[in-house]
Amino acid sequence: MKLTRRKFLEISSATFAGAALSQNLISNIKSNDTDELGIRKVPTYCNICFWKCGAIAYVRDGKLWKIEGNPLDPLSNGRLCPRGSGGVGMHYDPDRLKAPLIRKGNRGDEKWVVATWDEALNYIADKMLKIKETYGPESIALFNHGIGGNFLKHTLRAFGVINIVAPSFAQCRGPREIGFELTFGDYIGSPERTDIRNTKCLALIGSHLGENMHNTQVQDFAKAIENGASIIVVDPRFSIAAGKAKYYLPIKPGTDLALLLSWMNVLVTENLYDRDFVDKYGWGFESFKNEISAYTPEWAYIQTGITPEQIRNTARELALHKPASLVHPGRHVNWYGNDTQRSRAIALVNALLGNWNRKGGFFKPAEMKIPKYPYPPYPESQREKADNPDNKYPFISEEGLTNGIREATLTEKPYPIKGWFVYGTNLIESMPNQLETIEAINKLDLLVAIDVIPSEITSWADVVLPEAVYLERFDDISVNSFYLPFALIRQPVVNPPNEQKPGWWIAKKLAEKLNLNEYFPWTDIEEYLKYRIESAGYSYDEFKSKGIIFGEKQPIYDNEGVKQEFFTPSGKVEFYSNQLAEYGFDPIPRYIPPDDPPPGYFRLLFGRAPVHTFSQTQTNRILRDMMNENEVWINSDIANRIGIKSGDYIRLKNQDGIISNKVKVKATQKIRGDCVYMVHGFGHRSKALSGAYMRGASDAELITKYKIDPIMGGTGMNVNFVTILMED
Repeated sequence: MKLTRRKFLEISSATFAGAALSQNLISNIKSNDTDELGIRKVPTYCNICFWKCGAIAYVRDGKLWKIEGNPLDPLSNGRLCPRGSGGVGMHYDPDRLKAPLIRKGNRGDEKWVVATWDEALNYIADKMLKIKETYGPESIALFNHGIGGNFLKHTLRAFGVINIVAPSFAQCRGPREIGFELTFGDYIGSPERTDIRNTKCLALIGSHLGENMHNTQVQDFAKAIENGASIIVVDPRFSIAAGKAKYYLPIKPGTDLALLLSWMNVLVTENLYDRDFVDKYGWGFESFKNEISAYTPEWAYIQTGITPEQIRNTARELALHKPASLVHPGRHVNWYGNDTQRSRAIALVNALLGNWNRKGGFFKPAEMKIPKYPYPPYPESQREKADNPDNKYPFISEEGLTNGIREATLTEKPYPIKGWFVYGTNLIESMPNQLETIEAINKLDLLVAIDVIPSEITSWADVVLPEAVYLERFDDISVNSFYLPFALIRQPVVNPPNEQKPGWWIAKKLAEKLNLNEYFPWTDIEEYLKYRIESAGYSYDEFKSKGIIFGEKQPIYDNEGVKQEFFTPSGKVEFYSNQLAEYGFDPIPRYIPPDDPPPGYFRLLFGRAPVHTFSQTQTNRILRDMMNENEVWINSDIANRIGIKSGDYIRLKNQDGIISNKVKVKATQKIRGDCVYMVHGFGHRSKALSGAYMRGASDAELITKYKIDPIMGGTGMNVNFVTILMED
């Protein structure tokens, strides 16, 4: 079925109608009701995922009512995804953390003493000062996810903390960014610089647009299909996107690099690549050409299971539409441990298509500058960061390695890590090998979790701080580089229902306890926001009223005047990377076959659902109504052979003997027989999550093995195998 823009809107409307049904559920939940009458609209931006779409929240008769997209916002275009529309459920969630908690008894026992904010912050400050005195401030680390943690990051930097890491990098997009930087000298960024709306041919390799609901990209995907774009989907599973494809390639898991190398072979040997682009901007092309000559479609067929004819046809399809042809760089690309090289291979295919800074390929994001607040300089440290001792991973990013901090905590090398702050991320569910994470936690003198729900990481914390949800707080300004640069404001729509506090308030009060008042010279958050906006020459009142301000229009394609610049050592697109060669890595990607499953086992694959964000939203009653448990996809021939059918419950056991909670079977021909697939984020073990406890199974429990990318240190997690246990 052709997915037109009208059809996309119909699908969205039907989904949103499901969310509207849940209003009956939340209407009976106590909130911060007032005597306010009528309807009030407040611009903000969403926090259900990292896309941060501009939104309009509505209050009706004093109660939070609904959320819509801000029509001025170029990310949402006036429409939110199902998750964004369901954000109301975060405010009304009965499982929310309501007051500060201090641990009573052993970590993990989920026993607490309710504390005042003053008591909790005093406890934290005392522990921090003791760690600093004994080990130095570098022995405290922050795991931070999302813009809400900016102010906490500021407090900790002022204290002398240097170990600040973002799980979204090491566990998600890091290899992609490094792979493209090694090739083009620049990141892909977020939101991605992919010009999907104007592409003529789009290839998706394990990228599930429509399931991994990135609002703008899904809208642009629908527009591209409406405009007649060819879609190529490479995936072991027949995803939603595959249903829109001209070519669907059901690839053997772990062999994507073989396919990419054979595509390069076809593009070069058949002289289908953009010769003008490569001749003008390429570096090391002859060495590259010689290297890929061996990777024929016939060779790749043995590795991938994709026929030579399919490989040639799809490579030719990409070439037919160049430069308005795009191989999507993906998101959550930590798969097999060779992920930087696989992402670099994707970058190289795009380079052969000549699509950098060109319409229908990758555009150059337009930027705007909002001045930073003039804080005092942070204290300098003589220590190296603990996540990458001796430069073990030479192409690590400033965003750091979560696994590196865990390893430093376990080994106390290069020095002890004794305190963790965890903001906005559930490390138990997001990092591979839960037992290693728990072992590291038990070596700490302090673990502080700042969250809105009692997620698994809060079960292991010494202090739990309840944050106001995004609809109840101000946050930092979201400045976006996009087709047109813009900035969004997040501001309170309603008050928190209990003792929850915004992140900026928590950070400021903790700074006061640590005698760091000079780093918070402003009295409240609006003074800070107003300074930044008005210093850039904009009206703060107008910003609050509209929710958005725009920068100046800039050229984004080369035919509009963008200068092709590549910030690589050669100043060109590097088909051969001297940087990689200098560190002993392959300068041109080289294929290494993946491990095969043991007899009777299947490779475990996992992904997203359009109505849930990671493991954060399963307790949201509105979103839970649309999906309250996950399923495991099993090839129907395999299911028939072992005597199970759709709707049955089974358990999965991984190669290390870990057994999952029971999970419902989805028997289908839409997945290969050598793998199974689950949606991530279910099977919660925190008993405080009454709405999500033990619903479905946790893929994170089963991810005990991981392979570390030797180039940038990310953790490949698609290297686990499971077998099926029948449920009595």
